[in-house]
Amino acid sequence: MPQLILQWFAADPVLATVAGILATLALALYLFNAVRLTIIDFKSHLLPNRILGPWFIAALALLGAAALLAGEPMILLRMVLGAVILFAGYLVLHLIAPAGMGLGDVKLAAVLGLYLGFLSYTHLLWATAFAFIIGALWSVVLLLARKVTLRSSVAFGPFMLAGGALALAVAG
Repeated sequence: MPQLILQWFAADPVLATVAGILATLALALYLFNAVRLTIIDFKSHLLPNRILGPWFIAALALLGAAALLAGEPMILLRMVLGAVILFAGYLVLHLIAPAGMGLGDVKLAAVLGLYLGFLSYTHLLWATAFAFIIGALWSVVLLLARKVTLRSSVAFGPFMLAGGALALAVAG
């Protein structure tokens, strides 16, 4: 994301600065909610709508405004498509195995799709791959430590958030 923001400064410094501030606020919101939701999901296996709904709206507003102020309306379209793509993908997983993928994860995927779509479709792919790899590794550790069995459920939201953060930080 920093490279994209630096690009914007070449066009109109004032608008680019505001766009950069909005994108930075969106990232701070990501970190804040990632910590909150990780704690909640590990404790209760829930991702509350009271957090996900407002977060989706705030991320759409902040990142969408940043894209428009930077003169990049296609980024806004890619964000929305990113949200739809991840939402649909996780919804399919939920429909195939409802016990394995909750609706909270499906809704979280839409939020993550906004952030990842802000950068690229490649980020969607990397974040998804990272989430499943990290989640699988953690599950193996829990199995080996005999903390869970093959029938146990493991909160997946924290791994989605970690995968998204990792993709935002390093992918592409």
